[in-house]
Amino acid sequence: MTASMRAVAIPAPGGPEVLTPETRPVPEPGPGQVLVRLAYAGVNRPDALQRAGLYAPPKGASDLPGLEGAGTVAATGPGVTGLAPGDQVTALFPGGSYAEFAVTAAAHCLRVPKGMALREAACLPETFFTVWSNVFQRAGLQGGETFLVHGGSSGIGTTAIQLAHAFGARVLATAGSAEKCRACEGLGAERAINYRDEDFVAVLKAAGGANVILDMVGGSYTQRNLSALADEGRLVQIAFLQGSKMELNLAPLMMRRLTITGSTLRPQSDLAKARIAEALREKVWPLLDAGRIAPVMDSEFALEEAALAHARMESGDHIGKIVLRIG
Repeated sequence: MTASMRAVAIPAPGGPEVLTPETRPVPEPGPGQVLVRLAYAGVNRPDALQRAGLYAPPKGASDLPGLEGAGTVAATGPGVTGLAPGDQVTALFPGGSYAEFAVTAAAHCLRVPKGMALREAACLPETFFTVWSNVFQRAGLQGGETFLVHGGSSGIGTTAIQLAHAFGARVLATAGSAEKCRACEGLGAERAINYRDEDFVAVLKAAGGANVILDMVGGSYTQRNLSALADEGRLVQIAFLQGSKMELNLAPLMMRRLTITGSTLRPQSDLAKARIAEALREKVWPLLDAGRIAPVMDSEFALEEAALAHARMESGDHIGKIVLRIG
């Protein structure tokens, strides 16, 4: 195995143009870890936040961007069982997947679903870990409940629509164009709301309110989300594209027994992530194997074109996932 690898680094905070191809030493797996030779890496909003200097890697993680990818196990560290060199995996990384090789905990690896190419498999971990842990574990979405996801055409949104629909929820989504709304409805949303033309609060109230809302907007959406919830509804916050500071009237929380919760995935412990992986293996991977759900693909860029991939993501024009071709 080679001692060096191609990678994309962030030499200084800034826009997409700061992403710089570099040559780095190939990392070595530690106890309980695997080294993955990556074929593809997914591109996600947290990568852009890290690039802008707003989302530092956790202690001990690679300074390279990249939180997910798919490829082949190249080496295993001490104590690893159940995985061996040559196995194909898709994996959640603490950082570093914008490279030919990256290290992660063996417990954060999942087998590539049956019949799925590595290009598609590379798009699974970040969004599926995030949606499952927030919508199903934290908010407790149940079949028969009404679920609203904002940004329904994003990677998170397309995943959330499919999973909620597959588990029997009534799904609504917001999106910013007729094309994006059609895409959401094609994935299982009963109703897609073009937020440029319609008030999602009015639509949800007419539908009886949402039991669970998944939001990554924040800002002015927060009070409106509370209004759109049914009694005892749960608002799950996973990002703040409009900002995390706002003035709120919290009286509805008491009067209508509402819950506001949320999480970020990257800072959680290895054990917490391993437990999410195990739940996905049991509950969600059979759906992927059967082709009942699948990642929605937007576009592909070469590793050295990471800046173009980030520009595409931040334009807001994409529908589904963007990947970097590495292998």
